[in-house]
Amino acid sequence: MSNTSIYFAFPGDLDTASGGYHYDRRLIAELRELGLAVELVALPHCNFPLTEDARSQVVQVLAKIPDHATIIIDGLAYGVLDEVAAAEAERLLLIALCHHPLALETGHSERERQLLFESERRALGYARLTLVTSEHTRQILIDQFGMAPETVIVARPGTDRVEFAACEGNPPQLLTLASLTRRKAHDVLIEALARISVLSWQARFVGSAAFDPDWAIQLQEQAARLGLSERIDFAGEVDDAQAEYKRADMFVLPSRYEGYGMVFAEAIAAGLPVVGASAGAVPEVVPPSAGLLVPPDDADALADALHRLLNGDTVREGLQAGARSAAASLPQWADSASIVAKALREVQR
Repeated sequence: MSNTSIYFAFPGDLDTASGGYHYDRRLIAELRELGLAVELVALPHCNFPLTEDARSQVVQVLAKIPDHATIIIDGLAYGVLDEVAAAEAERLLLIALCHHPLALETGHSERERQLLFESERRALGYARLTLVTSEHTRQILIDQFGMAPETVIVARPGTDRVEFAACEGNPPQLLTLASLTRRKAHDVLIEALARISVLSWQARFVGSAAFDPDWAIQLQEQAARLGLSERIDFAGEVDDAQAEYKRADMFVLPSRYEGYGMVFAEAIAAGLPVVGASAGAVPEVVPPSAGLLVPPDDADALADALHRLLNGDTVREGLQAGARSAAASLPQWADSASIVAKALREVQR
């Protein structure tokens, strides 16, 4: 391993189909386009609480990295590596990449949330710099984690320029693109769709069930119980997300929390009207001209918003035009990498 390289550490498989890993892959590629030598460092899965075996493996992997090297560590691992960060902070220049605070992930007890918060707060305290994907997350780290503002850098995900969707489906095609996890709130969407079943629509849920198979089964059972099995297509993971956007008439995802929400930006890039929840950084991504945002976990409000788009063309066409206009101002991946590269240069001085 060269000490002139930038090291990029991530847990598990970098090809995992999720927004966070997609961000990692594209950032790595664009940093290399800028001429940086980026070496990949695979870490074991770092679930909470961190097992002694996983901690030992991380220690062994990091020990191979030269002294004084710069290493970016993905937050899915970094947030639970507080003890490792403490041991390596003098030897390595640690850069944290925080997609969103781990304690804000769904499925944790209050005790687990507090322990995760404390672990991540300690770990981030050893980072020379923390990269985040939204201003929303930056403010959380400053206000709740006590981080110095100058050490938290926003590098929003990029969005590729694509051909706009025609939005001419009959019946209208509703697209949801997200892993089947509790945080994405497919259950709220299914409930909302049941309340507008008299309207004409078809829904397609694209996303992996592998992260929480039991929850995925519950969602399919919920759809069947509400008589929606023929109207909601659980499509699973797909290779060509752009083809999904192109076939859709609107994008719907009422996430309970998003540290950014790359799929919302991708939907806007495709010129799709958006319906979502005003949780986390979503309002940063979806302007009022391009989408309708409702309170999280509110199936009634979500059903009302969907009804507005499905019950006539005026609202839908207005938001479609707004999305097409907003698409032009979305950052590209080269912009994201330039921000990160500049931050790395400054912290390495």
